[in-house]
Amino acid sequence: MSSSSSLLLLLFLLSLSGVKLISGFKICAFNVQSFGDSKSRNTEVMHTLIRIVSRCDVCLLQEVRDTKQKAIPLLITELNRIGSVTVTDQYQYSDMLPGDEDAFSREPFIVRLHTPKTAIRDFVLVPQHTTPTNATKEIDALYDVFLDVKKKWKTEMVMFLGDFNADCGYVAKKNRQHVRLYSNQAFLWLIGDTEDTTVRQTTTCAYDRIVVHGEAFEKAIVPQSAQPFNFAKEYGLTEEQALDVSDHYPVEVELKAGSEHLGGHTLLIILVAFFIST
Repeated sequence: MSSSSSLLLLLFLLSLSGVKLISGFKICAFNVQSFGDSKSRNTEVMHTLIRIVSRCDVCLLQEVRDTKQKAIPLLITELNRIGSVTVTDQYQYSDMLPGDEDAFSREPFIVRLHTPKTAIRDFVLVPQHTTPTNATKEIDALYDVFLDVKKKWKTEMVMFLGDFNADCGYVAKKNRQHVRLYSNQAFLWLIGDTEDTTVRQTTTCAYDRIVVHGEAFEKAIVPQSAQPFNFAKEYGLTEEQALDVSDHYPVEVELKAGSEHLGGHTLLIILVAFFIST
């Protein structure tokens, strides 16, 4: 496990109280590329970031580096929305399997959610940011995380999401047959190899992914909703302006709505500290 002072931020941003929630439930993952004091003081960057994140009901932010503890409070203030979701449990995976200790540079922090808004009401999120040079091994080891979740919480409704570095030389296609998250047909890769999750026009790489397990989870997903969000195109930004925000595009997927439900009264924020290599 590497040592540094980065943070992973999960934001739960639900709709306003008193408004019927009849649309789906959008889950996003965004590598914000060293989000901290400098970016938070850039008005244009913050404006774009708020526009991006506020589109989501749950948003995973990766590469949050707020050493001065100013950027996150500012972001939370700007995202002052209220809603209803319940974190029923959480834990950090300990990668100490005999013979494969320290499989992860950043051990996954696992969150179990309950929301009455969606067709699937109870599910588990496993955010992960792999180390590029170890991406193949770490993606394979996520299968062990799945087994651990299944044993601990008696559920198979699991979504893996984040910057997997799962393309462009880091995860060779010839090696995928040995990666259980690829070879096991029960796992559905919602963000495919043909997508581009990078901002630079000189690269076309599907680094960022969303993977779900099981037919029931697949049926709860709005068809064709899984995609990168090209905020540069959507907001009319130049490549340079977009790169000021991040060199990654967020990836997202929408869960089908359940029965109509009124919003609640909570903005729930989970902030998890990791030791992450820079």
